[in-house]
Amino acid sequence: MIVRGADRVLVQGITGKQGTYWTERMQAYGTRIVAGVNPKKAGTEHCGVPVFATAGDAMSEAGFDVSVLFVPPLGVKAAAQDAIEAGCRRLVILTEHVPVQDVMELLSMAGANGAVVVGPNTAGLVTPGECFVGFMPAFEGDIFRPGRVGVVSRSGSLGTLACLNLVQAGFGQSAFIGIGGDPIVGTTTRDALQVLDADERTDAVVVIGEIGGTMEEDAADYARDMSKPVVAFIAGRVSPPGKKMGHAGAIVTGDRGTYASKHAALEAAGVEVLDTPSGVARALRAALG
Repeated sequence: MIVRGADRVLVQGITGKQGTYWTERMQAYGTRIVAGVNPKKAGTEHCGVPVFATAGDAMSEAGFDVSVLFVPPLGVKAAAQDAIEAGCRRLVILTEHVPVQDVMELLSMAGANGAVVVGPNTAGLVTPGECFVGFMPAFEGDIFRPGRVGVVSRSGSLGTLACLNLVQAGFGQSAFIGIGGDPIVGTTTRDALQVLDADERTDAVVVIGEIGGTMEEDAADYARDMSKPVVAFIAGRVSPPGKKMGHAGAIVTGDRGTYASKHAALEAAGVEVLDTPSGVARALRAALG
């Protein structure tokens, strides 16, 4: 999923501390926030937009294209269902520690209704110079600026570092897609690669992965046939076997999901795997000629 400046954005949980803080920053950057949801404050105005009791009410009165959730873990499933049933087809779920069963149910619901989910536990989406949804520092010009490189990351912090390195080297980003670090997420690394492969504003892609799960191995199968160059960095090269590092999804079981298996799969697909994120610029220059 890539957000654009014309997209109308609903903020579910807009009146909370984090919802308020990041809504104000999204608005200042140019994101088109049209409404918020808080059942207890329906009928009021917050951050200059109307607050509704449900996403259904917001869709009827204001209309929106994307919903971003600043909602506590146990409320995520109900909030996502509310947005999906209202007709929203793009959801960004920032919340971490959402019960796995709830995630499975809401993703099933989304799939049945043709909705795309980014997250849970995502840092969000950025289209530099245009808009952002979530809590990435899009407004920091030394980290994000318009360009032709798409960035996919499971980690918000490592994704930020990669974007910083790109800008310092003279590159910019066409889009940042934070897929999230939970074991089950709505948008996988492969899904994000497909989106950026089809994006006419993107000339190359940087993948920031980590140990655990098989998303990078699955993405390698798709990267093999891409015409656009892909470079990657995988965190966790020296992590102890069986140890969870950071994200809930960063735990290795069996032979797949290890640093070695991800590295081998990506290199076999023609993707250069970097030792450190600082090597991104050099690899991109070589790949782009």
